[in-house]
Amino acid sequence: MENLLSLFEYQFFQNALLAAILTSLLAAMTGTYIVSRKIVFISGGITHASFGGIGMAYYFGVNPFLGAVVFAISTALGIEWIATKGKVREDSAIAILWSLGMALGIIFVFLTPGYTPNLMSFLFGSILSVGTADLWILSAVLIMTTGFFILFFRPIVYTAFDPEFSKTRGVPVALVRNIMAILIALAIVLSIRTMGIILVLSLFTIPQNTAFLFSGNFKPIIFGSAIFGVTGSLIGLLVASWLNIPGGAAIIFVLTLQFLLIKGIKLLVSQKK
Repeated sequence: MENLLSLFEYQFFQNALLAAILTSLLAAMTGTYIVSRKIVFISGGITHASFGGIGMAYYFGVNPFLGAVVFAISTALGIEWIATKGKVREDSAIAILWSLGMALGIIFVFLTPGYTPNLMSFLFGSILSVGTADLWILSAVLIMTTGFFILFFRPIVYTAFDPEFSKTRGVPVALVRNIMAILIALAIVLSIRTMGIILVLSLFTIPQNTAFLFSGNFKPIIFGSAIFGVTGSLIGLLVASWLNIPGGAAIIFVLTLQFLLIKGIKLLVSQKK
């Protein structure tokens, strides 16, 4: 126990803990919007499509996260445009851009001259290597997202549940959806740093579905997602340090276990009634 508590004295663990908390709070807001709109796989589509930006960035000698941001935002806006203007179903648009991004990433990584870059940190995350600059960027995006949710909470909820009715009430549905697409893209790219491309989908869905067990309303789900996300992240980091396993994977495992335990308890309680 003392060894686990001593981890809090180290800067790298403090950074990892702060990154997990900030990422969980960011995912609580954007993830609730994603789950409410029933477009869960948009996070997977944006994440995997951003791999194309990572591959191209390596090829042209640019910061890979910059390439991921550009591709993620382009993909998010592309999904919205294809689904509305291109008359293509949203899930089909996600699948098209998902596969295109992955294909471009593989091609450009293969074409990169010299040593092939190590992509493990992008695929599985590297939360213990998060630096001060990463925390500042996470904080800035979190503040920006929180501000948008506070100022435009009702339009966000309206467009998530009933966009057609929202249009009749004068809500700028396209603008709100495009801004949310950009915020989702930024949240997902920043989460790649902690969770990795393969695991990041879970961060935007598991805490939200856990919170949904207690309430079906948008605002309580956000707060519940934040609580479950932060709690799961803290326990996951401690478990990862104790068992010497990857932090991102441990966090997702704890979040899943948390959901299953709460779901099981609620089922037992309902059966006794």
